[in-house]
Amino acid sequence: MSGIFGVASKTDCMKHLFYGTDYLSHLGTQYGGIAVQTRSGMVRKIRDISTSQFKSKFEDEYDSLEGKLGIGVISASDTQPVFIHSKWGPFALVMDGLVHNAESLMQEMLGDRYTFSEETHGGVNQVELVAKLISHGEDIVSGIDHMYSKIEGSCSLLLLHDDGIYAARAPDGHTAMVLGEQDGIYSVSSESCSFPNLGIKTKKYLMPGEVIKINDSGIVQIKDGDPQCNKICAFLWVYTGFPASTFEGISTEVVRENCGKALARRDTVEADMAAGVPDSGLGHGIGYSHESGLPYRRPLVKYTAGYGRSYTPPTQDKRDLIAQMKLIPIEEVIKGNRIVLMEDSIVRGTQLKNFTVIKLWESGAKEVHVRPACPPLMFPCRYNLSTRTESELVARRAIKDIEGERPDDISEYLDPDSEKYKLMVDWIARDLGVTTLQYQRLDDLVEAIGMPKDKLCLHCWSGE
Repeated sequence: MSGIFGVASKTDCMKHLFYGTDYLSHLGTQYGGIAVQTRSGMVRKIRDISTSQFKSKFEDEYDSLEGKLGIGVISASDTQPVFIHSKWGPFALVMDGLVHNAESLMQEMLGDRYTFSEETHGGVNQVELVAKLISHGEDIVSGIDHMYSKIEGSCSLLLLHDDGIYAARAPDGHTAMVLGEQDGIYSVSSESCSFPNLGIKTKKYLMPGEVIKINDSGIVQIKDGDPQCNKICAFLWVYTGFPASTFEGISTEVVRENCGKALARRDTVEADMAAGVPDSGLGHGIGYSHESGLPYRRPLVKYTAGYGRSYTPPTQDKRDLIAQMKLIPIEEVIKGNRIVLMEDSIVRGTQLKNFTVIKLWESGAKEVHVRPACPPLMFPCRYNLSTRTESELVARRAIKDIEGERPDDISEYLDPDSEKYKLMVDWIARDLGVTTLQYQRLDDLVEAIGMPKDKLCLHCWSGE
């Protein structure tokens, strides 16, 4: 999971590049990077942002660099941008996605006498891999086509060349790309939340497989996309996306409110308040409150945005530390009350159990009723760096404990009306130490988003 941003301007682009990239800080915690086409050539900078935010690490570049073209990235894993000298000139590349067959592709390319200089956590840097696949083409467009023909997974990218910024959305549409404009300044971003405070107006959402180029002369349509191929990640609305972002024209915050309303319509629990786990659970909690009539209160508050998301860091120790430190309980709100707590999702369950629910109990909660805004996560994500293995998922641990082994067929556990599904949810509730647990139904989630089911990627819940 990464956030990418590009801008083309008739004058200096640094203000838009600096703030536009910074507004994607919720999408990664490891590295930040920029590449700018200056008068003297292309300049690339990469910084470690694991201990401080993008804007503090790139303040010097904001003051010193100047150029009309620039790309930026907030990365959850790979160091980027990658810089490549190719037969059609130097270019820099940033990407969002996951290349499943990166290792096998690297071995194949090593056999063809390619070399690799970057690595990520001891393995191949998939951004460098994508860049070198693109450099194999006779030109940029044929290179992008060649890359998509080779990789398995999903990849949306921005490529900075001296003639402009090429933006390509993944052919399966799993990751999003949006184009904006402000008085002749053109921007492309992973999320539209980069736009409003810079005065940028959304112009269009790129279609799956679409390729465009932006420069100081405007927009060049390189390749049309295919809306029929769209399989956009539904998790963007549930958790990943920023509340102020829209995907395919659908507001993230409104979808989260719809999710909360759907949970409330199926709920019969008696309680004193509705609440959301900050930050991504807040919209879900507000929707639940509106539909149920329960007052919305804040038993837990997030200290600062500087702690970031506990979902994205690559190690469990780091995720646990952030989860422990970022949420502060308010005992005066919690004590003696029955709380319905909205969570965006339950992935591993460890953070909710050890660093959220326990704070409510220790602060005197009378009851804790947890309501995740999506169904149980059953399958690791195939298209981005979120869940990595089945064994991480609390629902899979529950199933293994109930069955005594890992079953080949889990279809009954996917059916919210089956007895095995109820056993699984009861197991998870006991493991979390909550009074009750009730998940969102998949059809309710799809309805809350408002897109046809066959246009959404629902793999992590259904396996499809």
